[in-house]
Amino acid sequence: MDQGDIAPAHTFDSEVSADQIEWFVDQYRRLTTHVESFIRGKSGVVRTALLCLLSEGHLLIDDVPGTGKTMLAKTIVSAIDGTIRRIQFTPDLLPTDVIGAQVYDTSTGEFVFHPGAVFANVVLGDEINRASPKTQSALLEVMEERTVTVDGLAYAVPRPFIVIATQNPVEHSGVYELPEAQIDRFMMRQTIGYPAKDDERDILFNRSRGQKPEDLGPAMTTADLAEMIDIAHSVFLSETVLDYVVELGSATRSLPELRLGVSTRGCLALAVAAQTHAAANGRPYVIAEDVQALAGPVLTHRMLLDPDAEIGGATAKGLLASVLRRVPVPQDRVGV
Repeated sequence: MDQGDIAPAHTFDSEVSADQIEWFVDQYRRLTTHVESFIRGKSGVVRTALLCLLSEGHLLIDDVPGTGKTMLAKTIVSAIDGTIRRIQFTPDLLPTDVIGAQVYDTSTGEFVFHPGAVFANVVLGDEINRASPKTQSALLEVMEERTVTVDGLAYAVPRPFIVIATQNPVEHSGVYELPEAQIDRFMMRQTIGYPAKDDERDILFNRSRGQKPEDLGPAMTTADLAEMIDIAHSVFLSETVLDYVVELGSATRSLPELRLGVSTRGCLALAVAAQTHAAANGRPYVIAEDVQALAGPVLTHRMLLDPDAEIGGATAKGLLASVLRRVPVPQDRVGV
C-alpha cells in the first residue's frame, strides 16, 4: 500500500453490531458480579479495573498495605480461564527472572530460551516497587510491545496479555519510586481504600471460613476476553471526541504546576478506555461522558507535579478537575 492510500488516523468506522454490544454488556455484567461477590463494597474500583482489563491495558493498584490490592488482582485473574503467573518483586529479583534467559543445554550444545514469568495471559506483579529499578525496567518492552527480546531474538507473549501490578506508597521503607517511563505504560492507576464497616465484617467472616478467590472459578475464557477486547476496539470514535481527548492532554502540558503533563500514550489510553466504557454502557459509539468518566484513573498518574506546587498543596486530581472544567465539552452527544 502506498503512503497516500493509508487512511488518516482520525478516521474511524464502527464495525460492531447491536448483537455484539448486547453480548458485551451481558458478559461485562457477569464478570463484575463475579468479582464483586468476593471484593465487597468497592463496586467503582472493581468496574474501573475491569474496564482496564477489557481495554487490554495494564493496571497499577496503589495503596497502603492491607487494603486488598493483591486480593483484588487475584480475584480478577481467577475470573479468567487462562494462564496466570505471579511475580513477587523483591530487592534480589533479577531481570532474567521476569523475562527469561538463554540457557546452555549440555546435551545439544546449544543455547535454549527459558521463558520468564511474563509469558502468561495475566501477570500479577506484587509490590512491584520493592524491586530495583533495573528489574522494574525489564517490564518496559513487554508491556508496550507484547514481546521480549533476548540476545537479539524476539519472543511474543500470549494474547491477551495484561500486567496487574500492586505497589506500596513511596513513603514506606524498602521501596523504589517507579520510573516515569514505566508509570506511563500503565493504562490506569487505582487506589482501593478501606471498606465500610459492614463490608469489612463480611470480608472477615468470609475469610475466616477459608473462602479464597480461586474458589470462585472462572467467569469466562480467554477467548471470550479476547472477543470482548476486539469489540471494544471497534466502537466508533468520532473526530469530535478525538479532538476533545487531544485538547485535554494538551491542556495539562501547559499547567505551571506540572513538570510533566499527559503524554501522547496517555491520550491514546484515554481514547481506548473510553471505547470500552461506551461498550459496557451499551453504546457502539463514544461520547464525551465516556472520556470524562475515565479521565481520572487514566491521566492523573501521568501528571507529575512540580515540587513547589506539591508543597503548596496542589494535586494531580485537583488540576485535572480544573482542566475538565476549562476545556469545552463537545455538544454533539453522538459525536458523529
